[in-house]
Amino acid sequence: MKKIIYEVFKYLLGLLLIIGGIAHFTMTGFYVNAMPDYLPFHEIIVYISGVVEIVLGVLLVIPKMTRQAAIAIIILFIAIFPANVNMYLNHENFPDMSENSLLIRLPIQLILIIWAYIYARKEINKTV
Repeated sequence: MKKIIYEVFKYLLGLLLIIGGIAHFTMTGFYVNAMPDYLPFHEIIVYISGVVEIVLGVLLVIPKMTRQAAIAIIILFIAIFPANVNMYLNHENFPDMSENSLLIRLPIQLILIIWAYIYARKEINKTV
């Protein structure tokens, strides 16, 4: 049963990444608006990060790539954390989202990192 739950949640995380990656192309303005001002080329970064999310979502569910993809996902989630902080600090730029919902996004990022970490561990078969 543990193995089934492990696999279901791996596919769920992969699907969330793929959907999130697609959103970079369908809701580009939202993601551009979330980018901190100190970064250049906002639109290009949004498109590249969308492709990266899609690729990592696919790689996560390929057994031989799971660990490497999960490590890359952790790095990605850490890299995009400043955008979530920027969204909260500039909440007036996101009228469709409450200040509280933007604040809640911050610890959710930690949950996503922990979720990916489960698949990044070396001895997966011994722990499941």
